[in-house]
Amino acid sequence: MPKDPDNVQSRGPRHVAIIMDGNGRWAQARGRPRLYGHHAGARRVREVVEACPSLGIKYLTIFAFSTENWKRTQVEVAGLMSLFRRYIVKEARNLAASGVRVRFIGDRVRLDAKLVELMDMLEAETAGNDGVHLTIALNYGGRDEVARATKRLARDVAEGRLRPEDVDEETLPKYLDTRVLPDPDLVIRTSGEARISNFLLWQSAYSEYEFVDTLWPDFTAAELELLCKSYGSRERRFGAVPA
Repeated sequence: MPKDPDNVQSRGPRHVAIIMDGNGRWAQARGRPRLYGHHAGARRVREVVEACPSLGIKYLTIFAFSTENWKRTQVEVAGLMSLFRRYIVKEARNLAASGVRVRFIGDRVRLDAKLVELMDMLEAETAGNDGVHLTIALNYGGRDEVARATKRLARDVAEGRLRPEDVDEETLPKYLDTRVLPDPDLVIRTSGEARISNFLLWQSAYSEYEFVDTLWPDFTAAELELLCKSYGSRERRFGAVPA
């Protein structure tokens, strides 16, 4: 369980996770195709990443494509995959120069080889950075992540590397995609939807949540700052009661 010795959060969140929702509706409201909104949303990511250091955010995790998003039209899915490839190529140099470390979480098996190659390249090129740690959830689902982690854990038990009696709630996180990251302090969902959509199910057990009406392409660094300040005023008891 996360530890907060003072119970009251006296500063902003160190790890913010964002469900970037509303790109398609933003585009449709302007009479444009949904992919137009996704391109606008990708541009918004840069502003948010650049704002993190001044807000004290060390870790930023963004939900780019879920395991359920394959159900969208073939045109939209193909357009998104192309966008991801172009984003990596376009932003790699800027991210590396800005001290951002990039990681990807999710199941890469279904992704095309060129995209996976670019993902590996960006992770390698930024591996030595320790500014903002940007994690991009791509073909990611919380239930899928837990299932994959459980398979790896079960394999270690079967092969004698782990005893069944030693498995507890501290064990499974070591097998998750996010095993090197702290749990998110604050999870934000844009676009007015009030659900978590299979995002970081295990990791967000004690996270604070903010559901905002702003569509992702309109979400600004100023709004992020307001949400961080609101977080700083919350009392986080983690199941305990005030002294």
